[in-house]
Amino acid sequence: SLIIPANTLSSGGYEVANSCRFENGSSDHLIRTISSTGNRKTFTYSVWVKRSQINTYMPIMSDVTDSGNDFFTFSFENGNQFQIYSQLSGPEVIYLKTNRLFRDVSAFYHILVAVDTTQSTESNRVKIFINGLQETSFSNANYPDQNTNLAINISGEKQIVGGMYDPVNNYFDGYIAEAVFIDGTSYSPTDVGEFDEDSGIFKPIDVSGLTFGTNGFYLDF
Repeated sequence: SLIIPANTLSSGGYEVANSCRFENGSSDHLIRTISSTGNRKTFTYSVWVKRSQINTYMPIMSDVTDSGNDFFTFSFENGNQFQIYSQLSGPEVIYLKTNRLFRDVSAFYHILVAVDTTQSTESNRVKIFINGLQETSFSNANYPDQNTNLAINISGEKQIVGGMYDPVNNYFDGYIAEAVFIDGTSYSPTDVGEFDEDSGIFKPIDVSGLTFGTNGFYLDF
């Protein structure tokens, strides 16, 4: 097990006792098939991750249909940017890639992906928060149309932690902890974490009381 006092912050308050080690080259991943279609417009992903290598593509979580043409995934890219990418029946519907690079292999990053395609302002339809702060500088910024049903939460579709595609052929290399998927609610960072009053570093809080919806999950490992 691994104690995660939030980005290697000293212990105190809520502590995460466990994480899961995913090792690239060993085909480590978790996968399930969705049995009932949930909300395809509004959802949240929250996860703590620690990279074990850089300069390589690392999918963190994905949704993908059997055809492989429809998917939603977020990842670290070969150039160490963070990216969200989604296709629907072939065409691209989301493509967000940060200008900021994420090359720290000594600490955990907290990642929150909050989606609500019902929003009238396009930049509010997909939000990325890393360590509690919103990313707003992108080298690519393609947002979905309003009220788009995304390639996610579909009955028969695969949800993958630590990989991409089905059969999985790209893998995450590192540690994943407190992996959360929320079906039907777009949460903010303060729903899953808080800033330490002394250091200002973002740290975890108990997420077990959140509303997870039809297909939501909480993996505490």
